[in-house]
Amino acid sequence: MLTPMAAAMSLSLSGCKKDNWPEGMVEIKWDRDTCVRCSMVISDRRFAAQMRGGPDNTVFKFDDPGCLVFWLKERAEKYPWMADAATRMWLADFNSKSRDAMQWLDPKRAFFVTRTSPMGYNFAAVSVPQAGGLDFTDMRQHVLAKGK
Repeated sequence: MLTPMAAAMSLSLSGCKKDNWPEGMVEIKWDRDTCVRCSMVISDRRFAAQMRGGPDNTVFKFDDPGCLVFWLKERAEKYPWMADAATRMWLADFNSKSRDAMQWLDPKRAFFVTRTSPMGYNFAAVSVPQAGGLDFTDMRQHVLAKGK
């Protein structure tokens, strides 16, 4: 039987687990993992993204949705599997409460709102439509038109 102190400690430690990562997604080590495109450390959880796929289940992590967009364009020939329906992508829900309570969205089902982002592409993913928001296709076009 646990003492009250041990029970309280057990509950607080369980809140730190990374149980909320979607199936197939690899945990992002905040402030240590780097973006595959720009090499910036992934620190701002509100803009994190990840892609996984191909014959080896290759994983790529990003610090900004714009880096994901450019990676998809720039690496299409090297990684043709990125266009496959089986390729998985996740974007952080901008409204996630904390690093330990992240919500992850499918980019093709997410909505994008203007927010200052780490690399200046300035889009964040949210789960519900908002005034002035864009879908993935429109956000992608805006990012590519901006360039970088």
